[in-house]
Amino acid sequence: MEYGFTTAAYVVAAVLFIQSLGGLSGQESAKRAVWYGIVGMALAVLATLYGPGAGNWLISLVMIVIGGAIGWVVAQRVQMTEMPQLVAAMHSLVGLAAVLIGFNTHIEMIRLAGMDEAARHALTGFAAVIAHKSPVEINILRVETFLGIFIGAVTFTGSVIAFGKLAGKVDGKAKKLPGGHVLNAAAALISLVFLFVYLSSGSTLAIVIMTLAALFIGYHLIMGIGGADMPVVVSMLNSYSGWAAAAIGFSLSNDLLIVVGALVGSSGAILSYIMCKAMNRSFVSVILGGFGGTSGPAMAVEGEQIAIDTEGVAAALNDADSVIIVPGYGMAVAQAQGAVSELTRKLRAAGKEVRFAIHPVAGRLPGHMNVLLAEAKVPYDIVLEMDEINEDFPNTDVVIVIGSNDIVNPAAQEDPNSPIAGMPVLEVWKAKQVFVSKRGQGTGYSGIENPLFYKDNTRMYYGDAKDSINKLLPLIN
Repeated sequence: MEYGFTTAAYVVAAVLFIQSLGGLSGQESAKRAVWYGIVGMALAVLATLYGPGAGNWLISLVMIVIGGAIGWVVAQRVQMTEMPQLVAAMHSLVGLAAVLIGFNTHIEMIRLAGMDEAARHALTGFAAVIAHKSPVEINILRVETFLGIFIGAVTFTGSVIAFGKLAGKVDGKAKKLPGGHVLNAAAALISLVFLFVYLSSGSTLAIVIMTLAALFIGYHLIMGIGGADMPVVVSMLNSYSGWAAAAIGFSLSNDLLIVVGALVGSSGAILSYIMCKAMNRSFVSVILGGFGGTSGPAMAVEGEQIAIDTEGVAAALNDADSVIIVPGYGMAVAQAQGAVSELTRKLRAAGKEVRFAIHPVAGRLPGHMNVLLAEAKVPYDIVLEMDEINEDFPNTDVVIVIGSNDIVNPAAQEDPNSPIAGMPVLEVWKAKQVFVSKRGQGTGYSGIENPLFYKDNTRMYYGDAKDSINKLLPLIN
């Protein structure tokens, strides 16, 4: 009865998780998709607590309550601008859990190896599953455990460094130790060698050495990736955490954990590929910590940035028939989405066509800008992806860029030595007028200079984005 209920519950939960992933691909269905995921996870937890071999319910419930309370507090305190850091932190916990579960499995195998047959038959739960495995099955379990720990360790330290870079606690520039990729390759080779040692001997020392090598790989890989590639890093670590969960699912003989891990791992890998394509990056290059690079110095930027005041921007907007707004991470930092939504409402009420142009890697997390605009009640139908709107810029009267740098940088097309050379960008400079809302004359998170700011049809609207947009609102008629 327990097996039947657990299996049925796992199937339903898996379907709900698939529905959740599918729904998250669209803004209209995203809220419903989140509830699919919540219900699926609640069902999975209940089925696991009730299922075969379950026990220690009081401790489990206490841990669930404590974890839920911590999650509730964190969710209440974390700002939308801090979501990338939060996601990276969650990935690190998944990686750490995979490492701890893997070591627990290893310890169980050692403990059971010394038991006599009578003691083995008295076992229940996970221990009983291990106790009745053949020598071949034990070796398969060792491979699964080894892979779970390896991927989990890489995910853990990689996610910690990603969190540090996103939070500004670690320098966002790409940095490697002397030896660079050779060190990563050596650590991977050491891990492979000790896999065979572990298979032949079940040595604790072998698995500890591999764990240390994997922890180093995660640290050094992400340290070698620059700030411009952080959206890819976040989705890539998401993929790693999924594969770590799947490997541990095999170790624990938990079908749902295998399915969910595979879903997360594959969806994260696909998203990473999409992000790389949107940035014209090699997927292999990014995940290996920045192979390749430019062959010469970047093109010098000539001219000066010309500032404009609020009255000048308002006059241009009042005269315009068509407006495109390009949001970036600066809008998130300033929490200006509400003011932008109100500006959109006033412009549309005045009979103007207003649309939003969203680059696939705008912000520091895939879909970051879409979530912010949805939160501010911006209509879904005027929020367009880059491929849908890029050809419309030459026929647009005014473009307002709010806190974006790389995704509107013409150097991607004009300078073969630019760090973002070849990256598809929003061609805002082709519009009649461009206003760039920025705090100052800095180069942004990635540190790349932007020739857009020096073009004849561009004016810099300096100041905090939220304050700047709010000053515009009374002047729109």
